[in-house]
Amino acid sequence: MSQDNPRIAVLGFAIECNRFAPVTTAEDFEHDVDIRGNRIVSEARSGKSITMPDLPGFFDEMDRTGTWTPVPLRVSLAQPGGPVEEQFFKAYLAEIESGLKSVLPVDAIFVSCHGAALAEGTDDPDGDLFEMLRRVAGPDVPIVSVFDLHANVSRRMTDNLSVFVGYLENPHVDIYERGVEAAKHMRELLAGTRTAVEMVKIPLVPPQIALLTARGPYADLIKYGQTKVGGDILNVSVMAGFAYSDSPKNGLTAVVTARNGNAKAAADLALDIAQRAWGTRERFKREMMNLADAVQHATAIGRDKRRKPIILADVADNPGGGGRGNTTYLLRALKGARTQGVYFGVFNDAALAAQAHALGEGAIFNASFNSKEDQEFSLPFDCEAKVVKLSDGQFVGRRGVLRNVSADMGPSALLDLGGILIVVISIRCQCMDPRQFEMFGLDIAQARTVVVKSRGHFRGGFDEFFKPEQIYEVDCPGLTSPVLANFTWTKLPRPVYPLDEETSWTPPASN
Repeated sequence: MSQDNPRIAVLGFAIECNRFAPVTTAEDFEHDVDIRGNRIVSEARSGKSITMPDLPGFFDEMDRTGTWTPVPLRVSLAQPGGPVEEQFFKAYLAEIESGLKSVLPVDAIFVSCHGAALAEGTDDPDGDLFEMLRRVAGPDVPIVSVFDLHANVSRRMTDNLSVFVGYLENPHVDIYERGVEAAKHMRELLAGTRTAVEMVKIPLVPPQIALLTARGPYADLIKYGQTKVGGDILNVSVMAGFAYSDSPKNGLTAVVTARNGNAKAAADLALDIAQRAWGTRERFKREMMNLADAVQHATAIGRDKRRKPIILADVADNPGGGGRGNTTYLLRALKGARTQGVYFGVFNDAALAAQAHALGEGAIFNASFNSKEDQEFSLPFDCEAKVVKLSDGQFVGRRGVLRNVSADMGPSALLDLGGILIVVISIRCQCMDPRQFEMFGLDIAQARTVVVKSRGHFRGGFDEFFKPEQIYEVDCPGLTSPVLANFTWTKLPRPVYPLDEETSWTPPASN
């Protein structure tokens, strides 16, 4: 092994799991990203990768800072959904283990991760992965990983890592930059730096809409943590977690990586941040707009062009959190009120998209939404529609989370429902980039109301059209409802705030 040309194993496993959603299958990964070997390297260096942006960021910085040899294994990513089927995860884990053993020795390992995975048979597949990597690689090989700030963190994850790098922004517009940061840390580790990773978890599970980072309590915690980076403090990551995983790992977690093996400095800072978070827990409560008021507001704006346009976020049906992307509560209400000037995106219904493609542009027909879906919240809805434009659904994002990312919605159609222009897609995903409308020739600046099936990532894509005060989160039923009392929890640690108002927490003793 050579420090002048280090061999670095590269792999990825990223999915955000909602325990209440249908099981995520091998086919789901195949629809998104499941690549091996040199395809990983070519995608990372392509400039419009299908992978998460942290991988291109890592490659770009490693390429910029010297010679290295990537040793690609496998990168598997899927849209958020239910727990991963047991057979797929076990096969993935076995393939990574055998693949890593076959290329040893390596100088280091980089993992593009998410951190909120579940799998049938295990509540901590991320921990399973890192524990295996450490066992195979040995105690001294640097292992660096990037995580979504919605990661549910376990000690099996942190104890087997050399550096834990969490996103800093929500919407996640800094994923590429976190990959760059991971590469910088990797170079330092390869030069001999020793690290310690410590974590402190608190019984706080905020609703996902309370976790934006432009301003608010979560933003304040992250900004405070970043003021402490320097000297022995290498990285500070404040992980809010993902409530719908309904996992024993749930709970806001401060994770600190320190140089020089300074575990005390890392532990003390993690405790400091955790105490600050607990002291401001009441600030994490958020109110939404009820459905009737949202429809009334949109209808009035459709009639009065002098008023500023708005976004209605259907946050309870967010495919980015495991929602099916096809609830009809808001659609039905807007149509019933004859609301005008609405762009609605994106609605996941492969059967309806296929019917529109078979009929062709210009066809007028009776559109039956959710004719093939049988989920609790996927209620049917019928209305007359005109096929305005058809697409293969492939695009490269231009803003926010999807900037320069190749994406595929499958065969897609723009339907005119009479006042409502709705984008119907075949591959489930959330609406978070203007190109998802613009690819059909729509000018978002002409809309009076834009409806998005998304929790928050749309903010990074649509901020050129809508300021925060023009955005309303609507309280509807769904698999990702921010009203946590709507769910039957089975593994979430209880009591937990704000679900249990009287929750208390005693900080661990400082060493």
